[in-house]
Amino acid sequence: MPKMQMTQCAACPLRKQALFKPFTDDELTFMIRFKSGELAVDPGTTILMEGSNSPQLFTVLDGMGTRYKTLENGRRQVINFLFPGDFAGLQAGVMGEMSHSVEATTQMRLCVFKRADLWDLFKSHPERAYDLTWIGAVEEHFLGETIASLGQRDAKERIAWALVRIYERLRAVGLAAGDSVPLPFRQQDLADALGLSLVHTNKTLKSLRGSGLANWSDGKLTIRKIDQLAELAMTDVEKPKQRPIM
Repeated sequence: MPKMQMTQCAACPLRKQALFKPFTDDELTFMIRFKSGELAVDPGTTILMEGSNSPQLFTVLDGMGTRYKTLENGRRQVINFLFPGDFAGLQAGVMGEMSHSVEATTQMRLCVFKRADLWDLFKSHPERAYDLTWIGAVEEHFLGETIASLGQRDAKERIAWALVRIYERLRAVGLAAGDSVPLPFRQQDLADALGLSLVHTNKTLKSLRGSGLANWSDGKLTIRKIDQLAELAMTDVEKPKQRPIM
């Protein structure tokens, strides 16, 4: 993974987005020291490998990726998706190894942190350590919400729920262009994440497109009737809660 010119923390484009909590001066000073570098990765690059004890932790500065597990028969199960501002590698940092893999779906830029410096964060900067814990809790909450969808929503409701959540998340980081956001994943990825077959997912997406609720094609998701889509998904349209960024 080649090195690239670093984005300075003081000029981080993500910090301009209302989704992320602002740094105090002390937090900014710490983050400048905590960040050890920046990487550019190509689509298909494995950033973190299941079972590895990577010495690095990452924040997604730009681009998107997938988290997935590999089953004993070699099949891949997508867990969820990585968006700008998401943190990756916390499992290895705390538990010693990754229980899932992380792969770049698009070209990505990643802020890099040394795992060895993680404990200094907990010892010397409890506010930032709390933020890191909060980030982990949010990921767990999303997985819990996904499990609830698997158990209580039918296929159309699951897909509608996922599209609403993803759409609002990408809008919150400034990636919307009118009614559209980039969505570069495969239908198979979404099907895996929602426990559906590819055939069923394809048919459901066609149905949503035919009803004018959502159109996902050519790497772009367009939603013009967000309230109706959310009603179908049995959820509310709400902006993601403001969150810390590492």
